[in-house]
Amino acid sequence: MRMILRFLLSVYLCCISVAVFSKVPEGTIYGPIKADDPGHPDRNSIYSASAIDLKSAGYIEEEYFIEGSANQYSNPEFENAETISENHRYRTRLIVRRPPRENFNGVVLVEWINVTGGPDKDIDWWLSGAHFIREGYAYVAVSAQQMGIDTMKEWSPNRYGSLDTTHDGIVGRDGLSYDIFSAVGRAINRIDGSVSGDEVDILSGLKAKMIIATGHSQSASRLATYLNNIHPLDPVYDGVMVHGGGGRIRDDQKTKIFKIMAETDMRRRAATPQPNTDTFVQWEIAGTAHADYDFEIEYSRLRLLRDGMSLLDAAPRDVGCEVPAHSRIPFRDSFNAAFEHLVTWIEDDVRPPSAQPLKVSRMMPDLEFARDDYGNILGGIRLAEHAVATATNTGFNTSTINRFCGLYGSHEPFDQETLDLLYPDHNIYVDAIKAVVNRNLEDGYILPYAAEMKILEAEDSAIGR
Repeated sequence: MRMILRFLLSVYLCCISVAVFSKVPEGTIYGPIKADDPGHPDRNSIYSASAIDLKSAGYIEEEYFIEGSANQYSNPEFENAETISENHRYRTRLIVRRPPRENFNGVVLVEWINVTGGPDKDIDWWLSGAHFIREGYAYVAVSAQQMGIDTMKEWSPNRYGSLDTTHDGIVGRDGLSYDIFSAVGRAINRIDGSVSGDEVDILSGLKAKMIIATGHSQSASRLATYLNNIHPLDPVYDGVMVHGGGGRIRDDQKTKIFKIMAETDMRRRAATPQPNTDTFVQWEIAGTAHADYDFEIEYSRLRLLRDGMSLLDAAPRDVGCEVPAHSRIPFRDSFNAAFEHLVTWIEDDVRPPSAQPLKVSRMMPDLEFARDDYGNILGGIRLAEHAVATATNTGFNTSTINRFCGLYGSHEPFDQETLDLLYPDHNIYVDAIKAVVNRNLEDGYILPYAAEMKILEAEDSAIGR
């Protein structure tokens, strides 16, 4: 009798385990899907093809479809999720950009594509794609959410008409997105594993020593939920770059989490700071915007490429904000450095350098940031363009006609009288830039090639002449 009870108990516990901790279902990949060059009138081309030059570096860009079944999960606060339903069909796409074998650094980045406003936007690639190419990363973009798929289907129903992440409308609120994102990570060939003969190898023989997830804004919020609830059930990624969004993230897991935020992103989060730990680090970059000038130019280039027009015509849009939009403080310089720190953290267990938070002058009833006499924020990582200011650059803006202005930040150049007062001599300006650049480089907030470029730009500038 006792043996029977033990057997029944073991069966019960096994069943509970399956119900609560279902493994990530694997997907089936098809492709590469044949595609015309961007701009082809038939629109049988890759939606969101890279506007950053790939060919000169020997990179290959291909699109694949992935289909399979996915689970829906509960969403408890800072606890492992439970599987609430299973076997939901999906079919979506992924973009692969891979380097030549001799240039591959062994790291694969997987971006959760942003769908704010409708179109699929691989924003982390826009900001850091040139750096990824320079360093030899392989890159995969995942369309995990239905809004982006709907936009693609409208743009090219012949190419994308079969895609769906809702199980024919049964599952709402992108409930399948988490398993989709995990399934793509699982499909990447690691050094200690191999694809079978009948499976598609999206890296064409390259093998990953580590796989890192990344995502911006609403994608960062999805990643925060993923890290808090789903990823701990069946870990896929060695590290995660949470960029420009997401609330507090549990740090009781082995996965290394790097959170990097623009000034814009801290408006609602500075009141509830999260301390750095052995598995969580956060940077806040002073004067930067959620969607800055570099973002805007890359978005313009992507649209021009898609429409078959010259990329030389790239320009920021007239977005109708109250003050001139799009901060010029280059968030991407610290973003690039953060990726290198994350790789080292995963590989060698060397935690990235800490950084001061943005400075708050008042917390209640409404949070206010501390600013200098020119309106530039204090605290945070202070890049040379911000610390040695020639303009007021902020993460904030307003508009009565464009609800996105709050994300674009602002840029208001100083008048000549102010510039002459601050920098009466060109060498004073250049020396000030050099001092900040060298300090940022020593602190690990920028990379050497960015430091060199900043100094060259200062030397070539007209400031103080």
